[in-house]
Amino acid sequence: MVSQDRVPGGPRVPASVQRKRPAQVITAPPPGVVTGPLPPTPPVLGRSPFRLPRPRRGGPPPRVRPGRRSGPIALVALILCFLGLFAVGLGLGFATGFDVGTLFSGSSEPPPRAFPVLEPSRPEQLEIPSIAVSAPILEVGLADDGSVGVPPLKRHNEAGWFDGGPTPGQFGPALIVGHADTRTGPSVFHDLHRMKAGQEITVSRADGTIAIFEVNSVEKFDKDELPLQRVYGDYTRPSLRLMTCGGDWLGDKRGGYADNIVVFASLVDSRAD
Repeated sequence: MVSQDRVPGGPRVPASVQRKRPAQVITAPPPGVVTGPLPPTPPVLGRSPFRLPRPRRGGPPPRVRPGRRSGPIALVALILCFLGLFAVGLGLGFATGFDVGTLFSGSSEPPPRAFPVLEPSRPEQLEIPSIAVSAPILEVGLADDGSVGVPPLKRHNEAGWFDGGPTPGQFGPALIVGHADTRTGPSVFHDLHRMKAGQEITVSRADGTIAIFEVNSVEKFDKDELPLQRVYGDYTRPSLRLMTCGGDWLGDKRGGYADNIVVFASLVDSRAD
């Protein structure tokens, strides 16, 4: 067994040498990594390198004459300074885990929803103050020809919610239809074409909430050219469609009125009934 304080074939190792710790090998960080605070700048003995030279005795002080290349030199210096700061920023990112790229990009989180969304609930009452409509809502389905049905003529002063679509307040276009008139006189949606953008529509629902809509536009379409996707297929947000007949009267045998009047509205709020 070899003694701890003696090298084989050599002299005894002094105790003072034994107490010294062996040198540690430290792996150098990759280039550009800042591993800690920068050491202070060592003091420079004598004249400061940032002071202008003193004027010579017996003569005027030298003048600094601007040259033609001062502008480009200043620009290059500014660029180098920016690159230096950027490199330091990258180094701090490696050392601390901070992602410098976040300084130049927006949040990855989706933006907050800018409109309310309600749970499904059957509509019960429609209120349109601008055209003095206050009407109960019944359910309608599809007619025999595959089109959306309408309320019976004996209930022409009531509105009909198409139960094959969303309820008012859900994602998608809730559809409420109504007659414009009958042989006996005006009906619930007689003045629908008079509505304007910005006006309010409210729908009272069975769950005790009132869905509040704002009119986006009021448009007239030929019945043969109704934009079905826009009217029935827009599920980007909770919306409402009010629809009735309008335009020229073509007669009973030719389908009644020539056009459809459609009010496009969006859900903007809700409140308890």
